[in-house]
Amino acid sequence: MMVISNSLCPQYLRVSSGGRLCIPSNRYSWGNRKKQTLRLVCASADKPPVKDLCVESKVQTLLDSVKWDEKGLAVAIAQHVDTGAILMQGFANQDAVLTTISSRKATFFSRSRSTLWTKGESSKNFINIHDIFLDCDRDSIIYLGKPDGPTCHTGSETCYYTSVSDLQEQVEGSKLALTTLYSLESTISQRKVELAAAQSGKPSWTRRLLLDNHLLCSKIREEANELCQTLEENEDKSRTASEMADVLYHAMVLLAVKDVKIEDVMQVLRQRFSQSGIEEKSSRRSEG
Repeated sequence: MMVISNSLCPQYLRVSSGGRLCIPSNRYSWGNRKKQTLRLVCASADKPPVKDLCVESKVQTLLDSVKWDEKGLAVAIAQHVDTGAILMQGFANQDAVLTTISSRKATFFSRSRSTLWTKGESSKNFINIHDIFLDCDRDSIIYLGKPDGPTCHTGSETCYYTSVSDLQEQVEGSKLALTTLYSLESTISQRKVELAAAQSGKPSWTRRLLLDNHLLCSKIREEANELCQTLEENEDKSRTASEMADVLYHAMVLLAVKDVKIEDVMQVLRQRFSQSGIEEKSSRRSEG
């Protein structure tokens, strides 16, 4: 379920776990609601609504501050909440944003059909919204969410898979616009796929790690110890960054061995944001 912060920061419209915004039935006539108070119903999946909170006119004020173009539209970009990947870009008007808040599904305005459309209404690959942000100039919107499946109609994870540098170098095929961490994960995954192929020459370090669990675990312990030493021995920042990079790399090789995606790790971290470490450890002990 989603909640809109009762004290909205003027820099963004924040939507987070906890409740859902109830939009009146005449939700497509924003102008008629200028004086209405929007109601926020707090709810959870396993408990009935406890109380209502007034968002008052803060959402209205925020949306009124957007620099909508002459057709009442602004660029809306969908971004993966865990990976940071840019999933797609479309356009939204006020009603599209309100519908996104209400339904928790990324909703846009189709310029060709002149109507609202929710990503996934045909493919069922919805983008489930966690936050909505406005940029500092108030002329673009980010839908921060988690996709149910591939975002692009081509079946690609995102709509961004054509690299200009690859086109310049005449490289065949396509690749996703990945951040550094996910580029590393992709490379390690490719090395894992190549394990079945015949190897000529000296094997790469990643290949050796993938084939030897004892070596991999010993290196993770070694690198973690060296990271701690940068604190204990008051080493400089560059040394700490270097050792942390080693820990990340070796840990991600272990994730590949276990068929665990870094996205799964990010999701666990996100779910712990509102939970104390003591509570989290207690819950894990009770599960065991």
